[in-house]
Amino acid sequence: MDFRNSDTITGPRSEDVLPTTATAAVKVVIVGGFGVGKTTMVGSVSEIRPLTTEETMTQAGVGVDDNYGVESKTATTVAMDFGRISISEELVLYLFGTPGQERFWFLWNGLFEGALGAVVLIDTRRLEVSFDVIGRLEERGVPFVVAVNTFPDAPKHPVEALRSALDLPDEVPMIDCDARLRVSSRDVLMTLMRYLHSAAVSLG
Repeated sequence: MDFRNSDTITGPRSEDVLPTTATAAVKVVIVGGFGVGKTTMVGSVSEIRPLTTEETMTQAGVGVDDNYGVESKTATTVAMDFGRISISEELVLYLFGTPGQERFWFLWNGLFEGALGAVVLIDTRRLEVSFDVIGRLEERGVPFVVAVNTFPDAPKHPVEALRSALDLPDEVPMIDCDARLRVSSRDVLMTLMRYLHSAAVSLG
């Protein structure tokens, strides 16, 4: 078969090519419980076409996966999401979204390798799913910020109440966001970068 005149695409798309000005890359992990918006955040903020590993949820997960509060969800991430965003002409962030269902958490070990920091996405309708997530980050010593994803029907709580419920240290930033919006998701990542920078300065 002659492919010389076909429309077959080889190699990355021009818009996916890493900018030639990039001199530094940072790996960031977006974590959270099932259905909190990790895939949505990666997709909204990535400047390249994101890689997703979403699969249709089946009867096999009934009684295994806790989908309380997100019963209408029909697909789930089974490995990771991947995206990229340029913070400046020199600095690029590689984004890795983790699977939220606990039976896939064994994959987190590889995803956290080399990560400089993390974003913890939370849903105030199901705050309890964030406890183990934050505990795992603290055990690993991974610096993180907390982003409260503003679902339309989610209850509003004072920041102090959320901090107390999550047992968060005062220095850990907490920010409201709408994971569907690029600007909002970018603000979350910028908050993480500022937090990591301030932590590095205080240590140095």
